[in-house]
Amino acid sequence: MEEMIKRINELAKKKKETGLNEAEQKEQKELYKKYLTAFRSNVEKQLDNTDVEFPDGRVLPFKDAAKMRDKND
Repeated sequence: MEEMIKRINELAKKKKETGLNEAEQKEQKELYKKYLTAFRSNVEKQLDNTDVEFPDGRVLPFKDAAKMRDKND
C-alpha cells in the first residue's frame, strides 16, 4: 500500500509540474481506483468492529445502530 501511495504522489506531482502522458494518466486512474477500493474496505472493516453505546446503556454494532437511525429519520 505504501508503494502505491508513493506512486500516486509521484504522478500527482508530475501532473502539476509537466503533465502526464496517456499511459501515465491511465496508470493514475487505476491506482486511484485500487486505493479507494482498499480504503473503503478498511473503513468498512473498522465499522464492523465498532459498537455504539446509547444513553440508556444499550450497546449495538454500528450497522444495527445505523439501521435504527435510518428508520427513525
